[in-house]
Amino acid sequence: MALTAAVQAYYVGLYGGSDDSPLDPTELRPPGGRFWLGYLAGVPVAMAGWRLLDAPLPAGRRVAEVRRMYVAEAGRRRGYARRLLAEIEASAAAAGIDALVLTTGEPQADAVRFYRACGYRDVAPFGFYAAMRGAVFLGRTLTEPISSSG
Repeated sequence: MALTAAVQAYYVGLYGGSDDSPLDPTELRPPGGRFWLGYLAGVPVAMAGWRLLDAPLPAGRRVAEVRRMYVAEAGRRRGYARRLLAEIEASAAAAGIDALVLTTGEPQADAVRFYRACGYRDVAPFGFYAAMRGAVFLGRTLTEPISSSG
């Protein structure tokens, strides 16, 4: 809960409001999702998860969305993001997911660079922020290279 409050406060500072995209925490539980926490000295400093999307994107594929990826200031530059993303990818692949997608925003330039460095490429807009100016939509297939939308 503390990390969720921290990320929402971060969004308020960055975007002027919290992330209002709907998310039922049960979506991050097996079999349709997973969720992890990273700890530093017994204190949670990182979180991330994935949830299966209702409609396959692109057609015929099982696609999951990366959700609630956040590393608190105290945990940054310690490898938490890479470890969590590796767990997400391995877990999703083991669950039969073909591709992962995510949404971030242009003001989160470090996040955009991080995901691109990890092999994520531009994909077509989707979900709650599909029409939002400044939203960045990225994805990566877990079985073959993802095609770029631009």
